[in-house]
Amino acid sequence: MAAEKYNARDCEFEIEDKLNPGTWTAFRTAEGGSGEGGINTFSKSREYEATDTTTFGSDGDAETQNMQIGKSLTLEGFRLKDPSTGALDPAMSLAELQSERKGNDSLCGFRFAAPGDSTWEVWQATVQLGDEGGGNNDKVSWSAVFTRSGSATTAAKA
Repeated sequence: MAAEKYNARDCEFEIEDKLNPGTWTAFRTAEGGSGEGGINTFSKSREYEATDTTTFGSDGDAETQNMQIGKSLTLEGFRLKDPSTGALDPAMSLAELQSERKGNDSLCGFRFAAPGDSTWEVWQATVQLGDEGGGNNDKVSWSAVFTRSGSATTAAKA
């Protein structure tokens, strides 16, 4: 079968509970069995650090080599909160708790997959919250940036 476009809304994202290793909680991305989805946008970014390897023998043409690659993934959408209990959506709550941790404790598991993938891409990552708010006729926004630390691994999807 030829490669084809796929829906961003069908991608999956999960955060690992730092206090219960191996317990993963899904960010809700679309309506379905888990209820109203909060995440409606994601973007994966790359940052490169290169070194200049130009010599006299380069004959005036610049030469470089990538020395470091950084990756991050941003989730954005609506902040979900239970109006009767005040409890945040479970995945958003874990991300907000994780964003307050420092040092070695600031790393947590984060994984994601595209539709049809049989494996997760798994990161150890830090979490940094983005802006939150809205105007008179808006729902409150929410965002978090997951920045990979070290190399990615994979894990089979159940």
